Amino acid sequence: MGECVPVVRLGSGKEIALTKDVVVLLNRYVRMEYSLEKLAADLGIDGWEEAYEFVKKVPAWIMWTQPTYYERVVLKELCASG
Repeated sequence: MGECVPVVRLGSGKEIALTKDVVVLLNRYVRMEYSLEKLAADLGIDGWEEAYEFVKKVPAWIMWTQPTYYERVVLKELCASG
């Protein structure tokens, strides 16, 4: 399934795979008090600017998708269609 996971490329050249764990962080970001600084630290990227760029590039519907549904349904559909 690894090759089926979408990747977000930042301007710095870093790539972040949209795994279930990353979707968990995005859910936390949109649903709770969770700063861009904390998101950057948890993603292992440099500062809130990169976190902001990442958030802008991720489709909004993914941020609101339950992580388990994302892993079991969305990623499987991506793999089947790819």
